[in-house]
Amino acid sequence: MLLLHFSLTYRLSDSALSLLLPASWIRAVVINGNYGVTVFFVVSGFLITSNNLARYGRLSETRLRQFYAWRFSRIVPPLILALIVIVTLAAMKVPSFADSGDTQLTEPVLFALAIGSVITFWHNILMQHVGYFNYCLNIYWSLSVEEVFYLAFPVACVLLKRNGLIAGLCAVFIIAGPIYRAIHRDDELYFMYGYLACFDAIAFGCLAALVSRKLVVGEFAGRSIRFAAGVGLVIFYLAGIDGHEVFGFSLIALCSALLLLGAFGSGQKKSIRPPTRILCWFGRHSYELYLFHIIVLAAMRDIVPKESLPPILKLPLLALFVLMSALLAGAVARFYAEPLNRRLRLLSSLA
Repeated sequence: MLLLHFSLTYRLSDSALSLLLPASWIRAVVINGNYGVTVFFVVSGFLITSNNLARYGRLSETRLRQFYAWRFSRIVPPLILALIVIVTLAAMKVPSFADSGDTQLTEPVLFALAIGSVITFWHNILMQHVGYFNYCLNIYWSLSVEEVFYLAFPVACVLLKRNGLIAGLCAVFIIAGPIYRAIHRDDELYFMYGYLACFDAIAFGCLAALVSRKLVVGEFAGRSIRFAAGVGLVIFYLAGIDGHEVFGFSLIALCSALLLLGAFGSGQKKSIRPPTRILCWFGRHSYELYLFHIIVLAAMRDIVPKESLPPILKLPLLALFVLMSALLAGAVARFYAEPLNRRLRLLSSLA
């Protein structure tokens, strides 16, 4: 995600990386970054399902009030802070925050719609009607998909009750995803951002969590599954989105789900090595990184226009961007999001 958004602004294919790798390889790695969102959806479906099974024993026993309260306390406070920053800078007419694209709507009306759509989880639908219109706000389309999953999944679990029926519902979305993308394969605002275009990835994650509770594989089998899934991810990722709009996302989601099965179905607990700790840190703070990295990049975009940046300086700027995004995300998490999350969860338990 960070590489994709940075390269969309500063074109890493024209950086010093081109001295080591062909520009076509760099473009392939970067431009297919939207597959990373697919992987995230799979992980999200897996974690939400696994956590609910661990917390409640059965998905049908999900306590809706607690689930929604805990999701609210984790998701909404950092989002509100990010939106306050974006709206404030937009009101100050900072270019990358205030742009409204080529739309027929006036800027105040579009901003009001945009903020409302982000908070009420239909920002992807708004983009389908008005196109790409704001550098910062546009990336929050995926939050709309994620939040609708949070709203609907526990209700479906309580109503359907049996894991077999829940798995069947997942299968419906896995089948519907490619059909929806086939119908809209000529418009990326639909085949990448629509609810049905993304729910199949979440469904793969949910199914992987359900299967992992029943299927226990040995260490060798687990490693073999992880290796095969990893190879598949590389192959399908490099194959790209262009020309694979229908099944490319499904294949990435399937390999991601198999990777999780191979990791969590092996029954092996492994120590976390230092390099992995760094990745774990980024994983724990991925939501804050998602919300605030675009604010850092938008500020850089205005301070260092891409036309004035020599290719030799793009990689150092990339490193600075990642560092600043990580520092900001870590600060928001430690001093704002995590304390508020704990306090809101405590209040919800006392209510």
